[in-house]
Amino acid sequence: MADCDMNGHQLEDKIEIPVPWGHVAGRWWGPRDKQPIIAIHGWQDNAGTWDNLIPLLPVTTAVLCIDLPGHGNSTFYPEGMLYYIFWDGIVLLRRIVQHFKWEKITLMGHSLGGAISFMYAASFPDDVDKIICVDIASPAVREPAVMVKNTGMSIDKMLQYENLSEDKIPCYGYDEMIDIVHDAYKGSVSRENCRVLMKRGMSPTPAHMKKKGYFFKRDPKLKVSGLAMMSLDTALEYAKKVRCKVLNIRAIPGQKWEKLNYYTEVIGALKQVTFVEYVEVEGTHHVHLENPENIISFVEDFLELGY
Repeated sequence: MADCDMNGHQLEDKIEIPVPWGHVAGRWWGPRDKQPIIAIHGWQDNAGTWDNLIPLLPVTTAVLCIDLPGHGNSTFYPEGMLYYIFWDGIVLLRRIVQHFKWEKITLMGHSLGGAISFMYAASFPDDVDKIICVDIASPAVREPAVMVKNTGMSIDKMLQYENLSEDKIPCYGYDEMIDIVHDAYKGSVSRENCRVLMKRGMSPTPAHMKKKGYFFKRDPKLKVSGLAMMSLDTALEYAKKVRCKVLNIRAIPGQKWEKLNYYTEVIGALKQVTFVEYVEVEGTHHVHLENPENIISFVEDFLELGY
């Protein structure tokens, strides 16, 4: 465990959780003698995505924010391994839960993290108390024909990134890096909050690379996500298995979904089998980072719900 930093609201511990290929990095906010909420970031983001929201929670609330494998300060998967981001996330959460011997967990996830929370709750329905999903209802839904069409391209793209030599890794000045990130988010994240994310998302180039500047710390193979989608029918089957309480926060305009009815159909399926609080708030896809004040009251009230 690394040193502790006082952030003005709570005590934050930097921790590393051992896994067979290395470690999963995390930030533990709040009391260490309480089972925490496990907070999971979105695709190609990192644990810093929660930096603006967590300090708004009561100081008695414990939250463990993790960097998913290949993101932030967590170890990359070994060479030769693919990222099947949704299913990998279920396995990772199970490892973490078993490592700490936790029971009846609460999950909070944004985008990919929300999809993983949904999948875990469906896979282990007796082991989850609550899930909070920010601007996502389930893993990304695609028509089967689209998934089939993209398979070969995704595999070749992954192999291309896997074989990327170190001298081909692009390096940038700090301001240029922030510009690139800001442009990539297409208005979802402000420049100020790009800097928040890049505290864990970029690193100075090591001396042996003989380049000046910064590079992205995430595994380049994470750019390939086309092998991890699912059909609507599959998502609805998973929804039928969820038994925990669900808070779903949809940002408006938020994410530009390929077909919004996929989102609403999953919410409808969840409402058939469990308690669901569905709310719409003003904000971008990263509303929890950009405008945490727009969602904090819903989060606090939901966390206080009893059985």
